[in-house]
Amino acid sequence: MRVVSGEKKGKILKAVPGSSTRPTTDKVKEAIFNIIGPYFDGGLGLDLFAGSGGLGIEALSRGADKIIFVDRDGKAIQTIHENIRICGFEEQAEIYRNDADRAIKALLKRELAFDYIFLDPPYRKQQLLKLLQVIDVKNLLAESGTILCEHSFDVTLPQSVGRLIQHKHENYGIISISIYGRTEQPYNED
Repeated sequence: MRVVSGEKKGKILKAVPGSSTRPTTDKVKEAIFNIIGPYFDGGLGLDLFAGSGGLGIEALSRGADKIIFVDRDGKAIQTIHENIRICGFEEQAEIYRNDADRAIKALLKRELAFDYIFLDPPYRKQQLLKLLQVIDVKNLLAESGTILCEHSFDVTLPQSVGRLIQHKHENYGIISISIYGRTEQPYNED
């Protein structure tokens, strides 16, 4: 697992020990960022089920200003800290051990709106629809923001959730990617 592009291209990232997390493959990560980026001119991101932190670190490498990383697994939090240190992104990262619901409540108190939200929950406990509803109702996504949902290929997410509109859906083997935004402008078709 490595940083695919940007400032830290080629940096090797550590995986979370054990089988409790499933890192996004480099191939899928590259495809994701080719759709939503591929590079950013700043912005605030949230990596909600961060695992090793690979998606958020990729966003930082490609120009995001700051990413908040959240995971409830202690080994994942330790791995995120190590990967952030390896890449030298300590000043651009906040890392919290928390579950998604409690993390969202804490973020709401800070009145933050995110330009990029990465949702890659454990496949066996998919709660993406509920999370999308909360993000919409609580205005956690900036007006021109993007939500990336990584999920099992056999999960079908709706075309719209409140004001959120699915702009793109792609399958990569057993993994699917669904991308949402708040505008009617679709992403570039490749």
